[in-house]
This record gives sequence, C-alpha cells and structure tokens, in this order.
Amino acid sequence: MRPGTIHTRSLRKSYQGMRAVCGISLNVEAGEMFGFLGPNGAGKSTTISMLCTLLRPSGGRALVAGIDVRDDPKEVRRRIGLVFQEPTVDTDLTVREYLAFHATLYGLGKHDARRRVAEAADLVGLTGLGDSLVRKLSDSMRRLLEIARGLLHEPGVLFLDEPTVGLNPQARAEIWEHLRELRHRRSITVFLTTHYLEEAESCDHIAMVDRGRVVADDSPAALKRLIGTDRIHLRTGDDQAAAATLSDYLGLASAWGPDGLYVEVTDAATAIPWVCTVLRVPVHSIEVRRPSLDEVFLRYTGRTLDGVARSEVSL
Repeated sequence: MRPGTIHTRSLRKSYQGMRAVCGISLNVEAGEMFGFLGPNGAGKSTTISMLCTLLRPSGGRALVAGIDVRDDPKEVRRRIGLVFQEPTVDTDLTVREYLAFHATLYGLGKHDARRRVAEAADLVGLTGLGDSLVRKLSDSMRRLLEIARGLLHEPGVLFLDEPTVGLNPQARAEIWEHLRELRHRRSITVFLTTHYLEEAESCDHIAMVDRGRVVADDSPAALKRLIGTDRIHLRTGDDQAAAATLSDYLGLASAWGPDGLYVEVTDAATAIPWVCTVLRVPVHSIEVRRPSLDEVFLRYTGRTLDGVARSEVSL
C-alpha cells in the first residue's frame, strides 16, 4: 500500500449498543483530496476519529498510510496530521511560539523545528505573522494556523474535520484557496469531512455518508451523472400550451407551476434550440439547472443534506 493511502473494510463503531458507524468501506488513493460528505450526525466525525486512532473501532479494519489503526496506532499518528472540528489554538501565544511549541511535541530538533515552522507558515499564507498574537488573528487565520500545526512533521495524510464550520463565506473561500495551494506545492493526501456541497465539489473523490453508511462513492462529476438529466426552466406566454407542444413534438414530459415550466432533458445544450423552434408561444426566459450533489444525496436517501424529505422537494 502506497504512503498516503487509506483503506477501510466494514468499519464499525457502536456506543452502548447503538451503531454510529455501520460498516463503512473506503479506498482513498495517495495524493487525493477526499471529501466525506454528509449531514450532521451522519457518522463523519466518528469515522475520522477511528482513522486517527482517537477511537477504537468496534469492528472491521482500517489501514492509514499502510498501518493498521488497531495494531500500531502510535505509528499511524506519526504519519498523519489532524485538525479538529473545534478550535484548539492557544490565543496567548504568538504564531511562532504556538508552532514552535508543537514542533517540540513532535520531537523535532531545534534546527528542524525552526525550518519546519517557517515552511508550514509559508504553506498556509502566514509568513510575516510570526510575532503576531494568535488572539489578534482572524477566524480564518486561526484555522490556517491549526492546519500549519498539522503539517509540521510532514505527514503523508492530513485529516480535516469540518475545517470551515462556523466561518463566513469569505473566510471559507480563503481556507480553500490555501488548501489548493498546499496540494499544488506538496504531495499529500487530504481527507476532510464536510456538509458543504461547494466544498465537496472541489474534491477529487467523495463518499456520501448517511446514518453511518456510505450511500455513494465516486468523483463529484461521476455522481452527478447518475442523475442523468439537466433541468430547463422556462417562462412562457402560456405554460400549459407550451407543455402540450413539447410533449407532442419532442416527447418531453414537463411540469408547470406559478413560477414557470420545468422540463428534464439529457443534454440542455442540445435540447434548447429544439425547444425554442417548436414552441408557438412567447418564451420570456430560459434557465438551465445542472444536476447537483444534493440531488444525488436525495436520490439515495430520500432527503436532502439539509434534511428536507423527498415529498417536500419541488421539481
């Protein structure tokens, strides 16, 4: 198994007879940005805690960087970096003091510690802020500081548990800009948990998890292809007449409501010229909606990531 890979088979975790993780099997390739996507309470943090040796599995097997998490948890910890969901920074230290302290905990010598502190700070965009107190950093900078801490010992795998939770959209975008730069500059496997769809879209590979089980596992593009359709939203002079025309001439089923007419097609780019050609009523606007990861989750679980049931989701 290559350094940086993660493999689990039927991984399980129970608490007092209640299963939080129900037999998860994953394969993460070295160098991937892997997203573990699911709603709150789906089992994401429990899974990542087992992979990082913070929790002992109740059953199944997990290998991280080629090491079994049960057999040699100490060696697993040497090969991984971890950023917890909850902030863990000491706000009374400067940036340099905070990183130097953790470099000492990793057992780095003085020379190596100085070099790696500088490199880690540079990787996440904190160069020049070494003498700044942590308490004076923005929320996104504090999160980047935690990521820098996780990189000090040059791990092959970096685990990020909900790395942007609680941050505003601008701060979240800043974190992701630095994560992409990190992957560009260093070959490292990144395993992150998230419930944000846009973050999952940025991953090479995602697994959707619900109620402790993986329900879908592939690249974001491949998962969206499972839906198989684009959705065209039209506003016309007579939606009922337009629906009848599309059915008669193009064999397209449609639905209409107060906000317009909806038609599902395999390829919107090909269909729209034909739609405009056959309609004999004024077309006021046309919008195209591509399949989303939320629709994939809906397909497999019967509800969206926000917990809305299929029966409550409008076409």
